[in-house]
Order: sequence, then C-alpha cells, then structure tokens
Amino acid sequence: MGSTEGAAAARIQPSADVDDRAVIGPGTTVWHLAQVREDAEIGADCIIGRGAYVGPGVKLGDRVKLQNHALVYEPAVVEDGVFVGPAAVLTNDLYPRSVDVDGKLKRTDDWHARGVTLREGCSIGGRAVLVAGVTVGRWALVAAGAVVHRDVPDFALVAGVPARRIKWVGRAGEPLLPTDDPATWRCPRTGEEYREHGGTLTEARPAPTA
Repeated sequence: MGSTEGAAAARIQPSADVDDRAVIGPGTTVWHLAQVREDAEIGADCIIGRGAYVGPGVKLGDRVKLQNHALVYEPAVVEDGVFVGPAAVLTNDLYPRSVDVDGKLKRTDDWHARGVTLREGCSIGGRAVLVAGVTVGRWALVAAGAVVHRDVPDFALVAGVPARRIKWVGRAGEPLLPTDDPATWRCPRTGEEYREHGGTLTEARPAPTA
C-alpha cells in the first residue's frame, strides 16, 4: 500500500456497504451501492464504482479502478494500477454447484475458492469473465466481453470466447507496431520498444528523450 502521509481520507458514499473489518486506503472513493466485504484490503487512490463488489479478503493495490458493477470474488489479488471495466466478473469456482450430490445446499467449507490474479497495470474490458485461478500479466489488455480461461502473458491483447491473443500492447494501452526487426515492436504513442521471444514480450528500451 502507498504512503498515507499527507493523503486525503477515504471517501465512502452513505449507500455503500463497507464492512468495519475492511481496510480502505487514503484517497480512495467507494461509490453508491458498492459492497466491500470483511477483511478486504483496498489501497490508496482507488475508485470503487457504483454497485461494485469486493469479496472477503480480496486485496487491491493502489490506483485501482473498479468500474460500475464489477464483481471481484475472493481470494482475488489485484495489483497496482489495474483497471476492471463495468460488469466484469472475476470468478472463484471451477466447478460451481448450488447443492452437493446429496441435494444439500453447499456452504463455504464445501468447496475451495480459487482467486484470479491481475498483475500491475493490466486492464479488463467491460463484461469480460475471468475463470477461477487465471492470471492476467502486467500491462495486458482483455477485450470487452472476452472469456479468459487460461493465463494471459504480459503485454498481450486477448479477445474472444475463449480469449486468444490477437496483438501486443504497450504500457500506454495501444497496439504495438512492427519494426524492421521482426522481433521488435514499438509503441506508437511513447516510442518505447519491446522484444518478442518464445511467445512472450519484454521491455527492450525506454522511449527516446527529446
């Protein structure tokens, strides 16, 4: 979590339901009708949109945006600078059932929750669904409406049902452009370059300075 020195207090709308055992960082806003459950940890300068849900024990880093009606089920981990679009869902049960084989209503102890992990700076498009246990890599981008059933590499743009990589993106979020070197990609906005090797992408060098 970020430093709290000199930071503004969290702002929680009266209609939001925030459990007393949750931790809300300075400068964070929790909007109308959002629900933050017990033992959730939300970092500094976050935005929790109208009707969003943060499950028990979920951890959000600093400067995270959960848009309206985003649902983040426990035990998800969301790192700094992540964007989760409206009505996106981070699930936690690979084999969901309301009842067990005897017809009894399942309770918390009857199944094992598997959280989604969102790495630094990645973005999840509106109404995307992330299947329990997947990891979305640093600065990756999940297109609106995608269903993610396997891990997403750093800087990948994935789309579709099921989601597949269709492009690479840089830290600015825009699709990267090819260069004369087939293994090198460049951001059209920042000039940053990236190197592709074995299906992964890494930063090659920063943008040129003026």
